[in-house]
Amino acid sequence: MLSKFLKFCAFALLLLVVACGSKVSEENYAKIKNGMTLEEVKDVLGDPTETPAAIGIGGMSAGAYVWKDGDKTITVTMTNDKVTLVAKSGF
Repeated sequence: MLSKFLKFCAFALLLLVVACGSKVSEENYAKIKNGMTLEEVKDVLGDPTETPAAIGIGGMSAGAYVWKDGDKTITVTMTNDKVTLVAKSGF
């Protein structure tokens, strides 16, 4: 009985991992648009893998946030808290 339960739990965990998948995908890359806020981007991609140091010049701020999964990378450049550039590599 315990063996069947353990097999069921292992199978359920496998399904959960597969269903979650990576958020670094072509589909999610296409959802990121200029003018979005960082919170809107996080709703699509989750928390970034790498965050920039704050850069501010003459009242403007800028930085590039990076999301990685293996060789796949999505880089989102923010200027004054809005997306201004989105790039991908490894797809």
